[in-house]
Amino acid sequence: MSTETAAPAPRRPRGGLRSVALLGPAFVAAIAYVDPGNVAANLTAGAKYGYLLVWVLVLANAMAVLIQYLSAKLGLVTGRSLPEMLGLRLRKGTRRAFWLQAEAMAAATDLAEVIGGAVALHLLFGLPLFVGGLITGIVSTAILSIQSRRGQRTFEFVVIGLLAVITLGFLTGLAFTDVSGRDTVAGLVPRFEGADTVLLAASMLGATVMPHAIYLHSALARDRHGFAGHGPRLRRLLRITRWDVGGALVVAGAVNIGMLLLAAAALRGVPDTDSIEGAHAAIQDSLGPGVAVVFAVGLLASGLASTSVGCAAGSEIMHGLLNVRIPVLVRRVVTLIPALVVLAVGIDPTLALIVSQVVLSLCIPFALVPLVRMTSDRTLMGPERNAPLTTAAAWVCAGLITALNVALLWLTVTGAE
Repeated sequence: MSTETAAPAPRRPRGGLRSVALLGPAFVAAIAYVDPGNVAANLTAGAKYGYLLVWVLVLANAMAVLIQYLSAKLGLVTGRSLPEMLGLRLRKGTRRAFWLQAEAMAAATDLAEVIGGAVALHLLFGLPLFVGGLITGIVSTAILSIQSRRGQRTFEFVVIGLLAVITLGFLTGLAFTDVSGRDTVAGLVPRFEGADTVLLAASMLGATVMPHAIYLHSALARDRHGFAGHGPRLRRLLRITRWDVGGALVVAGAVNIGMLLLAAAALRGVPDTDSIEGAHAAIQDSLGPGVAVVFAVGLLASGLASTSVGCAAGSEIMHGLLNVRIPVLVRRVVTLIPALVVLAVGIDPTLALIVSQVVLSLCIPFALVPLVRMTSDRTLMGPERNAPLTTAAAWVCAGLITALNVALLWLTVTGAE
């Protein structure tokens, strides 16, 4: 008789541990909510207008929770991403036009993220912005390649690690700042003070409810969990997804609101704090060089992580709408060029970041309206279609975003104050 004994089978995580192991896709998508565009928009809003626009971030984050859950649900129920569903439903000409606006959105996304990484490297090491942008592009390509070489789970771990660095980098300053609780509460009352605050609100909205995250999250959920069909497994995955989305966006929302509160409490009235470089200098003067370094490290992590996620979203959009896949390196080079041009010609980085976020805000309805329609479709979603209250809330979100965009365009065209 053989004296060998069979090795015990590895234990699978049970109960809560198994559920925790299924978390992750929403945290990758959440990187889009704490990218350098958020930094520029939130610091500018806090430095110029104090606590006035806190309500925009709270409202935007609440909308993002619902929107990202619907995106993930579409991927789980149908086994297809939102771009793939659009590719199947749109006619050839419409599909190409839709792709063009989505690519413009992807270019604006990449512009913000590469510029943010370049600014961070300039603050940390004094590198020229163009060189910093080039390094950001190269390193982000290496991060993105992890997904194809090591799988999505490893990619998730890397991105979540960068999210932790971002959170620490942007919230550390609050420990050394006297934030007014009374003014924070007052900032929850919706109001504007002129056309510039509407521009900033649209920028903050575009930086928070990110259209490329809407497109990508459906693919992340599908690729991580596969086509779930209908039944107990799907219901369990949807329940876990709600926790995934809620946890990820609580973190992202805290970072965004923390940045605005930091600027409102420590930077208001200080000259030139409506730019990232000026805010960094003011943070160094008022809170110390250590906090300033941590802030710059957080900005660098934000640029590297978010440009990797943005490039992945652009790839999924092209595949879904045109059924075309190009190598990651080729796409990285193509999407890097506009950002490098902006850096080379000397356009103000903070202004470029804010304008890019306005472009993103204008593109949100193109992703959001089809998502609401599809997830409310009984034929497509079956018993997992949106409940009437969910559909109503989603349409309210779409209406608010569209109304803000219309107001922004009107004030920009007319030059109203």
